[in-house]
Amino acid sequence: MKRSIAFVITLASGIALSAAAQTSPAPAPAAPAGPAKIAVIAFQAAVGQTNEFQRNEPKRNQLKTMADEIDGLEKQLQAQGDKLSDTERASRAKTIEDKKKQAQRFAEDAQNDLQGEMQEVYNTVGSKVYDVLSTYAQQQGYTLVVDGSGSQQQAPVVLYASPSTDITKAVIEAYNVKSGVPAPPAQPAAAAPKPAAPAAKPAGAH
Repeated sequence: MKRSIAFVITLASGIALSAAAQTSPAPAPAAPAGPAKIAVIAFQAAVGQTNEFQRNEPKRNQLKTMADEIDGLEKQLQAQGDKLSDTERASRAKTIEDKKKQAQRFAEDAQNDLQGEMQEVYNTVGSKVYDVLSTYAQQQGYTLVVDGSGSQQQAPVVLYASPSTDITKAVIEAYNVKSGVPAPPAQPAAAAPKPAAPAAKPAGAH
């Protein structure tokens, strides 16, 4: 069940990012004469990892929160299973199953909304990330920036690129600074399994 939830999240992301990537950015200014200085960027990943894009994905974030909660409950049950009574074990298993069904229904109902929502967010943030990329490339003296996402039909295929040419992280950081949007709060870690309560001593035992 959790795989299907994760699949919906991944599918929605891929559809929205791939569709939005079909829009070609405005042509860059003519490069100055001289030796070529080339950089590589995973543009779709850059857009998706900005604080603003992550902040504006409420449904997808809600799905991830639900999936993380289910995962934590399953790990707790697995760790404590042999120490629980049959009744308690069955109760926890039912809780997990109910939450899986709830998450699955939410994922199915939200799938169309997710695609439309992410498409709109990508279009808005993507155009601004491109502006930051263009400015950054000019400031650093790059004459060519290649999109290494590999999802566009007409995109160049990058067979090799030195890590020093990858400006994805730098552009993300520059955009986050310019947008002023703080990083999303870290997801809370799953609660540690609680030790099982000691069995009660029978009456008269010492």
